[in-house]
Amino acid sequence: MFWTNALSTRPSLEAAVTEVIQTIEDRLSSPADVGIFFISSAYASDYPRLIPLILEKLSLPILIGCGGAGIIGQNDSKEVSEVENDAAFSLMVGCLPNVKINPFYLSSQGLPDLDSPPGVWQELIGVSPQDQPNFILLSDPFSTPINDLLAGLDFAYPQSVKVGGLSSSSLMGTPGTLFYHQTNNPQSGVYPQGTVGLALSGDITIDAIVAQGCRPIGQPYQVVKGERNVILELSQDGETRTPLDWLRQLMESLEDPDRQLAQHSLFVGVVRDEFKQELQPGDFLLRNLLGVDPQVGAIAIGDRVRPGQRLQFHLRDAQTSAEDLETLLQQSNPSTPIRGALMFSCLGRGQTLYQMPNFDSELLANYFPGVSLGGFFCNGEIGPIGQETFLHGYTSVIALLRQLSNETA
Repeated sequence: MFWTNALSTRPSLEAAVTEVIQTIEDRLSSPADVGIFFISSAYASDYPRLIPLILEKLSLPILIGCGGAGIIGQNDSKEVSEVENDAAFSLMVGCLPNVKINPFYLSSQGLPDLDSPPGVWQELIGVSPQDQPNFILLSDPFSTPINDLLAGLDFAYPQSVKVGGLSSSSLMGTPGTLFYHQTNNPQSGVYPQGTVGLALSGDITIDAIVAQGCRPIGQPYQVVKGERNVILELSQDGETRTPLDWLRQLMESLEDPDRQLAQHSLFVGVVRDEFKQELQPGDFLLRNLLGVDPQVGAIAIGDRVRPGQRLQFHLRDAQTSAEDLETLLQQSNPSTPIRGALMFSCLGRGQTLYQMPNFDSELLANYFPGVSLGGFFCNGEIGPIGQETFLHGYTSVIALLRQLSNETA
């Protein structure tokens, strides 16, 4: 298995594509099987020309991609680079012997309902769960019912890893476009909505790193009463109060820096494993605190809750995000070599968060030197917490593309 990436920041689309493909061709010793690309919205007026331009210069039977407000890749010296709000084109190409690649395009209107049996989803994707596929998903952020899609894929493929991101744009009024090509497939084209993806099976697996960039404060609570995404009562050590009462008590216990941070960077972490007692940062699904109702002491969060669930308040800042990602990279212990990586990072990370360029990608490169990397800054990031797949915010999801066998690439 062999993956390589090339990035260009040339302002002309044709020049950028030419530069990227020349770099990739110099590294290829056999025909490529698949391409995954990310392109900035600076080229949006030329999007319809992109797939023909690529295929004119490099034969690729399968190609998917999306637009992004920021693009991640490697220059001709293989140094990682995160290009934010400027012209950039990043192409990741794979030579994948003994790997079955199933590309697909799903229209936003054509998804099965959540009452459909697993077989309906499997027929839609065209892959059997016995193949043990893992998924790379690129979706539009506005029209696709992404939570329903992820729930359906989890239902149909419960053992499969699903990673990806929602397309983005730095231009007002320019949608985050999706691209799909498969030789002799009439669905090939450019799409303003839906989902494009790859189901990969055979001698390949995906290790997912989901860095949500938050740290817990206080102690966990248990939901006593709630409706949809509104929490009305929480309990701790046998005492039941309104969430706002608990939050006020927690705020009083914080040091001044954390109290100031909580004014604008307070989140709620929902525990996904109801049976786990010793909780670690990766056990929480982080959700926005949307608002409070002072009259009844309720809080609203960006997810549904139910009585019995545990949750804990969290804070987010640059240092916490850096430490979270580094801890997860340290814990990663692949049993076979990593051949490539994809990074799906939130628009709220990058220089906006760290006040320096290339932070997440350089940290990844420190732990996996020489591994080819491509990706983009997303409107939402797709990755697993526990046994379920979720849409995240403020997160970096990293897909480590690993060969299952120990044979030389």
